[in-house]
Amino acid sequence: MTRRRRVAPLPDRDGVSAARVRLHGGCVYDELTRRFGGEAGAKVLSGEVLSSDGTVIAADTVLPEGEVVYLYRELPDEVEVPFDLPVLHRDADILVVDKPHFLATMPRGSHVVQTALVRLRRELDLPELSPAHRLDRLTAGVLLFTVRPEIRGVYQTLFARGEVRKVYLARAGVDPAVDFPLTLRSRIIKERSRLQAFEVPGEPNAETFAEHLGDGLYRLTPRTGQTHQLRVHMSSLGLPILGDPLYPEVIDVAPDDFSTPLQLLSRTLEFDDPLTGERRRFVSGRVLDGASPTSA
Repeated sequence: MTRRRRVAPLPDRDGVSAARVRLHGGCVYDELTRRFGGEAGAKVLSGEVLSSDGTVIAADTVLPEGEVVYLYRELPDEVEVPFDLPVLHRDADILVVDKPHFLATMPRGSHVVQTALVRLRRELDLPELSPAHRLDRLTAGVLLFTVRPEIRGVYQTLFARGEVRKVYLARAGVDPAVDFPLTLRSRIIKERSRLQAFEVPGEPNAETFAEHLGDGLYRLTPRTGQTHQLRVHMSSLGLPILGDPLYPEVIDVAPDDFSTPLQLLSRTLEFDDPLTGERRRFVSGRVLDGASPTSA
């Protein structure tokens, strides 16, 4: 059975999607004002907030818990990320880019316009572009988007099922007592209230194959896709990835400080294309500090 795609009642505006807010229930005006301040309430009064069926929300509209409304957010002031976003491949179905460090994949929190998704929608005039997977803001390398919404699901499913071979390069310290290659398995969880993901006892949900290529250069092949998995696993060895402001300790870094990039690179993506059946392989042209471009 094909799942029907939900269409937002507000179109994207200059590459930025309308915010989708799930309600706790009750008067919509009161809730939006309480959660997001007077600007959100003002949008209700000016008829700028719509329900999922396109109905304009009024000041006295009451909706049950779990319903959603849409509105355009006020864009935050953002520091421009001064790095290019090269296209590795483009066709009618997919777009593959070489994401720089410090650029988020898609809007979240204070990063909206300065994200790969919004920049590409604007620069390439691709309003329905969508990420098939994500890279952390601080991680560079190969990132795949779908061009048409009707095929988004089949590519996202490849990543969800672990059918994409991903290889990363990382730079870290060297400990002769750690015997490579090795496979790291643990249970990693990420709580919304904490910046760091962390390991807990229990059934492993994260697996990484790690190889030391010499001189502090590592090839990491994740077999699962937990948040910050590679960063957590390397830190657990006592070999945190160089330039990491979260592991093992949180370091406060100014938004305009691009001087110390995380030494983690999504080097290759490889998979069987779900539409054509052909084997696809995309390789980043970026290098880490002191790393050979042919290391993976």
